[in-house]
Amino acid sequence: MVSVLNTIDTGHEDMIHCADVDYYGLRLATCSSDNSVKIFDIKNGAQTLAADLKGHGGPVWQVAWGHPRYGNVLASCSYDRKVIVWKEAGPGDWTKWYEYSNHDSSVNSVAWAPAEYGLVLACGSSDGSISILTANVESGTWDCKKIPNAHTIGCNTVSWCPATVPEPAFDQRPNKTNLAVKRLVSGGCDNAVKIWKEEGDRWEEEKRLELHSDWVRDVAWAPSVGMPRHQIASCSQDRRVVIWTSDDLVSWQPTVLNNFDDVVWNVSWSLTGNILGVSGGDNKVSLWKETNEAQWTCISEDTNSASATGGAAAVQNNFIPEQRTL
Repeated sequence: MVSVLNTIDTGHEDMIHCADVDYYGLRLATCSSDNSVKIFDIKNGAQTLAADLKGHGGPVWQVAWGHPRYGNVLASCSYDRKVIVWKEAGPGDWTKWYEYSNHDSSVNSVAWAPAEYGLVLACGSSDGSISILTANVESGTWDCKKIPNAHTIGCNTVSWCPATVPEPAFDQRPNKTNLAVKRLVSGGCDNAVKIWKEEGDRWEEEKRLELHSDWVRDVAWAPSVGMPRHQIASCSQDRRVVIWTSDDLVSWQPTVLNNFDDVVWNVSWSLTGNILGVSGGDNKVSLWKETNEAQWTCISEDTNSASATGGAAAVQNNFIPEQRTL
């Protein structure tokens, strides 16, 4: 069963849209329609407000922690068309490191690339484009590339393909030469899931996955911990969650995980990639696991963590990482 470990009173004055836990599971970042981003220390079952970040001029849709090898870095995106990268200069001293304002409409999603690629951020916008922002950590400058017209009407979500497996000896993939190539997956208002591949200085559409019949609200590429295949989860306003599976990154096979009672807003994989968390407009958070017979089954469901104002539908259901070291 899903159990409540801790309840945090964030003090946000409006609906919370995203909650993200850092690499070590010691900090929680939240964002809200009150235009703010808040950071909490969540050690030993207690929470302390560490920072209240003001910089956006509209509802903040999503926050994402960068890998700690690049310091304490947090990205946020907003209806105000801006992406802000925040950095901790000292204990509790958070400053605006970089601001990107080259989108023509709301920026709906931000996702950091695997740390092996450097400090790279993907941003999906309602203007239909995806921006790829790359930091030069030494000089503090940023390089920006854009995928124009990635999704008709708008891009709602982006997620990166894992870079490598932790231990090559356990890698069972038939095509290992593709592991070093940057890829990401996106979902949009054209009802499509798209896989993008970096080709030199350009990003090209590698695959278009079509099964959803309404807007795709979230996508999540599963972590690769020695798995012999790739898996992507997508969810949509059509109330379905689809698991896309591929052994070679060329042919993708869809499996409908479930038909839910309401729009599905978010999907999130566990660290090992074998459990999928799902949350939606029914104010429920459920956990799903694939059986040995390749059937997906619900192993837990929580209906108590959501309130009538949005609850599970508004908050991204990120798994809290276990304690770990670099």
